[in-house]
Amino acid sequence: MKQKEGVSAASAGKNRLGNETSPYLLQHADNPVDWYPWGEEALTRARQENKPILLSIGYSACHWCHVMAHESFENEAIARLMNENFINIKVDREERPDLDQIYMNAVQMMTHHGGWPMTVFLTPEGIPFYGGTYFPPEDRYNMPGFPRVLLSVAEAFRERRDDISNTTSSLLSELRRVSGGDAKEDLLTTEVLATAYQGLVKNFDRVEGGFGGAPKFPPAMALEFLLRTFHRTKNNEALEIVAHTCRKMANGGIYDQLGGGFHRYSTDARWLVPHFEKMLYDNALLSRLYLHYFQASGENWAREVAEGILKYVLREMTNELGGFYSSQDADSEGHEGKFFVWTMAEVEQLLGKEEADLFSAYYNLTTEGNFEGQNILNITSSIDEVAAARNVSSQRLSEVIERGKNLLFSEREKRVKPDRDEKILTAWNGLMLTSFSLAGAILRKPEYLETARRNASFILAELRRDDLLLRTWKDGRARFNAYLEDYAFLVDGLLTLYETSGELRWFEEALQLTKKMVEEFWDETEGGFFFTGQSHEQLIVRAKDYFDNATPSGNSVAAEVLLRIAHFTGNSDFERRALTVLRQVSQSARRYPTGFGRALGVIDFHFSQPKEIVVIVDDIEAEEKLLEEIWKHYLPNKIITVSQVADSRTREFIPLASNRPLVDGKPTAYVCQQRSCQAPVTDPKALRRQLLS
Repeated sequence: MKQKEGVSAASAGKNRLGNETSPYLLQHADNPVDWYPWGEEALTRARQENKPILLSIGYSACHWCHVMAHESFENEAIARLMNENFINIKVDREERPDLDQIYMNAVQMMTHHGGWPMTVFLTPEGIPFYGGTYFPPEDRYNMPGFPRVLLSVAEAFRERRDDISNTTSSLLSELRRVSGGDAKEDLLTTEVLATAYQGLVKNFDRVEGGFGGAPKFPPAMALEFLLRTFHRTKNNEALEIVAHTCRKMANGGIYDQLGGGFHRYSTDARWLVPHFEKMLYDNALLSRLYLHYFQASGENWAREVAEGILKYVLREMTNELGGFYSSQDADSEGHEGKFFVWTMAEVEQLLGKEEADLFSAYYNLTTEGNFEGQNILNITSSIDEVAAARNVSSQRLSEVIERGKNLLFSEREKRVKPDRDEKILTAWNGLMLTSFSLAGAILRKPEYLETARRNASFILAELRRDDLLLRTWKDGRARFNAYLEDYAFLVDGLLTLYETSGELRWFEEALQLTKKMVEEFWDETEGGFFFTGQSHEQLIVRAKDYFDNATPSGNSVAAEVLLRIAHFTGNSDFERRALTVLRQVSQSARRYPTGFGRALGVIDFHFSQPKEIVVIVDDIEAEEKLLEEIWKHYLPNKIITVSQVADSRTREFIPLASNRPLVDGKPTAYVCQQRSCQAPVTDPKALRRQLLS
């Protein structure tokens, strides 16, 4: 409906967010704030009216984003101040990580801290001059109230433009310096791996696991590097750090003991009280970690945790077409964690007094509670220890625990669930694609492999346009140019799906996307990959990101897939580019190993002289024993090609598969390293000796 001249979209009852696909933006579509999505319409209006821009960035599962929305953006008086003085733009950081990265860097430069919700004030040209995170609706928490901030910034923009010009000039120069990354290339040696390992050991919490103190985030990539260190050096200390941390996390409140899946992070050092949102990327990275730890250790509890994560994702985070949703909120019914916590009275009503006492002894439930008068389930003693203390058999206690978990889970399903962000992001789906592919092979579960196939087919069909990937999909609409991480993470998933399924189409897709990634993102001047592609809109800086934060950096994973494909194809140009990236991050990885876990894993892959395994078969679907032997072991530095003996197309793409006949008409494995191959084998025991040598 056309609005009357001079009447804003907000005053007409809807602002400009109503046609967006992001659940986070749609949550703000009825605000009295005259919100715009990021785009030319808002930027043009800011320039035409010479008004500053108020840029607000958050995401759907962010607790304090909801708080600020309720306190300020739903407040008519505060909205009036925003509408009168600013062009207001709302951004979902998960849809637009490019904007989030640039303006978060700016806020951290200005305030020395960051977080979400992020509130940044920009000139009409998009250059930041003031910012912060959460602002309360009035002065409190030793913070200025949001109305006071709005009025002060508006006044400064009107009356102190020279000061603002000086601020923006210096800030833009610093942003360009920081966003370019460290282009200096260092000599790449195994010393970086040893130094990084010592840095992690020094920061290890030997009591509670993990690194450093509260709050604690699951350090999946650093632990993956330590698993690799154990494999390379046989240093048991590395494995013990992984084992201790993985067990502590799995037993803590950060892991959903009833429904599976990990919450975002722990507010304490003991992994007990989480921020309750669940993110797809955390569960992708952690399921992969627990699968690898299961391979390395053979401990069945690690397998159970990995499967708990995957079952959660299938149950709660998968749409009917095969895509994976982004996140679930921390809050339900207006209270953080309400869906997940229990009182003793609730447990007794469900289980009866006797079984409730046993169940509560194992999961540490008390009348007083451990979270705002209620209980987060967590484990601090083994079943045998609790059974002995309670004078019951371990079998009896196990039966009570299993029955109790089922009853509590069924009862919990009747509660109001946390909201779910149902947008599908290419990068995060790529991470989860990797995990389901690995799970199918490691656990010998075809249903997980089928989930991976459906996901890959969905992404390739729905999130690609004119040979370019797109970032996000919801309700049938795919939008936004993909970023480096979207390409790199998806290629990683497709390569893993190829290795676990033997289906060449996934390798072909991975190779095509890798070539497009290089074309779109590679910096021909300084080396390394930009965060945004050549086809992307021009922003105030074109940034690079090398830091493995909550998710791996696009550069780390891009370097890894380039090296892997180079081993498959012999493409030396791919290897050259990968080594350029690794040389660029090596100095930082030495100094800050917790921030470069994935990059360190790629450096380990490079120096390991990876095993190149070729399995030749008559019928891929019928072959089991050799592949089961390969996936039974923790072999982080390998590539796998499975080919039918008459398959000329695989040999066309992957020279490794050439001239590999069957031996005695049986499925045959060839294990090669540094262009030298061992004798072909048909017996799993003989293959094991070659793999572990």
